[in-house]
Parts: sequence; structure tokens; C-alpha cells
Amino acid sequence: MASPKIHPREALFDAGESPAALPVCDHYAGVEVRMRKSLELQAELGPVFDITLDGEDGAPIGGEVEHAHLIAELVMSPLNRFGRVGARVHPVDHPAFAQEVEALIRRAGTRLAYLMVPKPRSFEQVNLACDEIDHLIRVHGQGRRVPVHFLIETHGALREVQQIAAHPRVESLSFGLMDFVSAHRGAIPSNAMSAKGQFTHPLVLRAKLEIAAACHAYGKTPSHSVVTEFSDRSAVQEAAGKACRELGYTRMWSIHPNQVRPIVDAFAPTTAEVDLAIEILTAAQAGDWAPIRHRDTLHDRASYRYFWQVLERAQRTGQPIPAEVRAAFFDAQLD
Repeated sequence: MASPKIHPREALFDAGESPAALPVCDHYAGVEVRMRKSLELQAELGPVFDITLDGEDGAPIGGEVEHAHLIAELVMSPLNRFGRVGARVHPVDHPAFAQEVEALIRRAGTRLAYLMVPKPRSFEQVNLACDEIDHLIRVHGQGRRVPVHFLIETHGALREVQQIAAHPRVESLSFGLMDFVSAHRGAIPSNAMSAKGQFTHPLVLRAKLEIAAACHAYGKTPSHSVVTEFSDRSAVQEAAGKACRELGYTRMWSIHPNQVRPIVDAFAPTTAEVDLAIEILTAAQAGDWAPIRHRDTLHDRASYRYFWQVLERAQRTGQPIPAEVRAAFFDAQLD
């Protein structure tokens, strides 16, 4: 009798070693009509992108808590078909922070995919935000620890980004391009906020690389900054390709529905990459994950891990995967 095949997650990773596999696109919407349209788009395209319902830029001044209740209502509604809807709140030192978080946790804590906290100025503020979120989770008895994301856009947060990435409650770190450039008081030119300029200015590149490196060191997801030229699909896709292929980002922000598809496409592996991953992983699994020779190249568990991550990214971006491969690796995937 043949021995049962061991799944890649069991064979190639220690317990807790493999990071959460988040969708490659994080789409932001803060006005009610746009939030609803974003949920409709997600229902159409599938869970290849997350939606962050925005309470920071979307809420009117003085109406932050009411806006949080609206977000919670949408998170709990049938429009949230896949459970991949999060919320951005105000910074931890904003007067409305605790009330916003309480409204979201109390009303939508069972389905909220994550909370995004912007503008921490230090690791201390990150820790404070996580403690407050966890306190409210305990108070309202939701029984699950809602993942927490942070937006790195201040000098202090960048200075302590390794410590922030190491925090056990952090799932993902995003780079806040616009506020980061503004924090330099005119020393960085405005074209560093453009689709092309943000990949050439040394201070901006340094920030992006430090965030990506910190995330990978601690198994967290690095999420790339926005492209404001939302009507130029080629500019969006080119920027997303650079973020993915050159800077090591595995996720990117969208601020307009037109940006979702180009970002997903740019982060998807090519057909050739997927085919190669399938060939190598299938042969490796058949050989109980011992080293193999494939096309005159030696492969072992180090390269198997790489090709498994390629195949996972193909699955997350909705790429076609043969039915037998999907059945072997994803339909029966271990939790």
C-alpha cells in the first residue's frame, strides 16, 4: 500500500513558520457608495483582493464613531461574501480611537479580517494600540484575536520598524508614501510621490526596503504604497511589478477600482513560473520531499519552499491551476 502523500505545508515548514497568505491587493474605500461598490466588485472578482473600509479618511470630523458603526454594518452584511474585509481606524492617540475600535469589535469582531492603524510614531504606540484592541476584544468576548496591520509613515516608526515587525500581534506593515514624503518638510520633491519617482528617490527607496526586509525577517506581509495616477492602468501595473519583483513586496494598496485588476495581474506569477512550480512540487511530493533532479538542476527543500510560495501566489491571484493539482494541494490543504 502506498504511503499517504505529505502536504507541502507539513513537509516544508515548521509549525508557525509560514506567514499568513494575504491577498496581494488591499483596496481602500471610505465613502458609503464606494464602500458598497467595492464589495460588489469583490463579489464579482472573488477574494483576490481585500477591502479596507476607511474610517480615517472616510469619516466626517465629529462623526468617526457613527462611521465605524456603518463599517461594522457592512462587514456583517451579506455583501461581505468572503470574510476579507478590514477597517482602518484613526491613530492610537486620536480621541476617537478607542470608541471606533470598540464599535467595530463589538458589532463586527467575529468577521473583521483585520484592523489597520495609521501613523504610529514608535514601537511604544504600536504596543499601546495592540493592548487597547486586545482589551476591547476581551471585554466584548469575541473569542478571536483580530489581526492588526500598521501603516509606517513617520520617522519614528521607520526607525523602529524591526521591533514593530517582530510584535506578535502584527500581521502586515504598509508603507505610507504621501505622509512619509510630507514629513520631510519639502526636502523630498513632490515627484517622489509619483508612480515613477517613488522608485528612484533614495530616501523613499530606503524606507520601502527597510519595511520589506523587516517584514520578511519576522514572517509578516509587506504592503506597498499607493499610486495616485489611478486612471493610468499601465503606470499602476508597472509600479506593482517593481514592488513585487524588485522590492520584495507581496501586497499593494489600491485606491480606485481601476487599480485592482492591474495590481493582481502584476503580482501573479507567470504561466511558465506556475508550470515549473507544479512540475517540481509534484515530483518532490512523489519522492517524499527528498532531493530531486529536474531539467539537470538539483532541487531540495529550500527550493521546494520557494516553488510552493509561487504556487500559493498563483492560487491567491486566481490563476488557472489544473484540477488535479488544486485537489492535491489546495482542496485538502491543512489549516
